[in-house]
Amino acid sequence: MDKVSIFEVGARDGLQNEKAVSTQDKVSLIHELADSGVRRIEAASFVSPKWVPQMADSAVVMDQIERKPNVQYSALTPNLKGLEAAIAANVDEVAIFGSASEAFSQKNINCSIEESIARFKPVMEKAKQHGLPVRGYVSCVLGCPYEGEVAISEVVRVAELLHDMGCYEISLGDTIGVGTPFKAKAMLEAVTQSVSVNKLALHFHDTYGQALANIAMCLETGITTFDSSVAGLGGCPYAKGASGNLATEDLVYMLHGMGLQTGIDIQSLAQAGDKICKALGRTNGSKVALTLLN
Repeated sequence: MDKVSIFEVGARDGLQNEKAVSTQDKVSLIHELADSGVRRIEAASFVSPKWVPQMADSAVVMDQIERKPNVQYSALTPNLKGLEAAIAANVDEVAIFGSASEAFSQKNINCSIEESIARFKPVMEKAKQHGLPVRGYVSCVLGCPYEGEVAISEVVRVAELLHDMGCYEISLGDTIGVGTPFKAKAMLEAVTQSVSVNKLALHFHDTYGQALANIAMCLETGITTFDSSVAGLGGCPYAKGASGNLATEDLVYMLHGMGLQTGIDIQSLAQAGDKICKALGRTNGSKVALTLLN
């Protein structure tokens, strides 16, 4: 293994948990991410603007971006209405999300794990009809803000359910960033007994500063896909203290230092992150970017 894939979530998972920025700021960020070599960009979220006002202009963003032919632009679609909006916006792939924690599922989307999976069946069917790949997210794989420890068996079960429904890739999320390296690797190894490692991704939050260590440990399993957010934008609005995603710049710096190729120019990436942070009026969450740009 010498190549890894970065799934950039800053323009969606990042920005939806920050104060609102202009449509033009979002479009510029997506262009700059693509120009830096990022090939997979989560660009939009077709959810109710009542719940996530930051993403209310997703259709306009998708319409205004100049797409590169070798870049995949994806959107989060929690239901059939969201999927229909995503299809109308001509996205390249969509994503659905479940939780390994029953309490988190209830608090986050007001239904049980089983109900959430059942709701996605018509979404999967329609996506298949339109030839749209579907990515699945599993949240709380290493802990829950409401129930604490989450059984690995539940993580495996939900990952299996999403895989069996037809998700081509399943992203395992440490939503509150409590995981540590040995626990992260044990969780991932358990999931790989049911779902092939080449169909899995890791989405680690950096709340306790453990995300890079967790990824370094998990590389031993052969996993090659990682979610991260430029400048460490975002967190989870339902997870107290989960203040940020792992910064893409920090991840890329580590991977390059380990001899792994991402295809991303780290200097251009850092500048893209710096620009959106200025638009947000917030401090850059990437240690690497802060060093490179000073």
